[in-house]
Amino acid sequence: MSFGFPTETIKEGKVKVVVPKLSAYIKKPSDYAPSKAPVFYNPTMELNRDLAVLVLQTHQKLLGRELSVCEPLTGCGLRGARFAVEVKGVRKVALNDINPEAVKVAGFNAELNDVADLVEVANEDANLFLSRYAAPRKRFDYVDIDPFGPPVPYMDSAIRSLRNGGLLALTATDMAPLCGVHPRACLRKYGGVPLRTEYCHELAVRLVAGCLTMMAAKHEIGVKVVFSHSIDHYVRAYAVVKYGAKVADKSVQQMGYILHCFSCFHRETVTGITSPLKRACPSCGTKLSVAGPLWLGRIADKNFCSLMEKEAKERNLRQEKRILKILALVQNEAEAQVTYYTVDKICDKLNLPVPPQKKVLDRLRKEGFQAVLTHFNSRGFRTDAPASVVREIVTKLTA
Repeated sequence: MSFGFPTETIKEGKVKVVVPKLSAYIKKPSDYAPSKAPVFYNPTMELNRDLAVLVLQTHQKLLGRELSVCEPLTGCGLRGARFAVEVKGVRKVALNDINPEAVKVAGFNAELNDVADLVEVANEDANLFLSRYAAPRKRFDYVDIDPFGPPVPYMDSAIRSLRNGGLLALTATDMAPLCGVHPRACLRKYGGVPLRTEYCHELAVRLVAGCLTMMAAKHEIGVKVVFSHSIDHYVRAYAVVKYGAKVADKSVQQMGYILHCFSCFHRETVTGITSPLKRACPSCGTKLSVAGPLWLGRIADKNFCSLMEKEAKERNLRQEKRILKILALVQNEAEAQVTYYTVDKICDKLNLPVPPQKKVLDRLRKEGFQAVLTHFNSRGFRTDAPASVVREIVTKLTA
């Protein structure tokens, strides 16, 4: 089949798909080929799609029934094709794209992988498409929102198109607002204020989850984040939705603020939607900076991650080693403190040489504190030790 633009056939996971030949759309070094191509395809998101397959299979096994799946911003249909081929127990994959060229490619790719009987492809605005499935008995078990930019414009219709117990996947690639470079844009889009801290990628996940929580609560729906990750240029969160005013209230109770001292690294959490009064740092007296309102609950479920890990070991994924490393780190930090430290940031502030991270963690544990690594930053660690103790240990180790 000819599409009227340069294409190539690639293999990813267990599927073979036709995608735009990205090299044909790079005229100058600054060009971002995926957005220049007539149909969207991003090869760097392979890891994202691998993890989505593991999440969906885990969700299917936990529910123990056949699932209906939706991807309203499908592009070339690669993710949808992988769901249909690689996830056992999927009975229907509803794909959609506003771009007629994308619809043609996605339909062709479904046929190419012999899953045309499972896959339906529509050509509509994503919100209009999702709204068609908002009625009871029409809803999906899994909706995957993977946009170019913020997921916020699609959140409300995605929530309404999910069954009770359904799973919503959200990708956010607008890291500048979420990490505090453009705080007003973040407040406008996500309803929370970010901070430019060493743990800004965690704040990004919590701001996305917080926005989802408040939006779902309007429909008397509660959320539980079962897995999240920060990789390269984006953050991703997966949340199970539960119907009912009580569960929605319970979710809202997990909203709050993170207070941060840029002077001495002290940080604390304040639960509740009401903004905390401006106050001084209890450690050094400097005025505290505030991030939020955002999600203060767990951003991963240990059991869910463990099942994903088991699933990953049974598959022959190209990036298996990296996936298993991410899952091990996420499991390990799932129940640890909110926010993390980085040794180099502390040393930079105190004008000290950087000691080995392992020595810092060992000393913290020796003194009776919890200390675990985080997947958010290879130089980051979570601990229940106060900032003053962390500073003291780092200083002693550089003496």
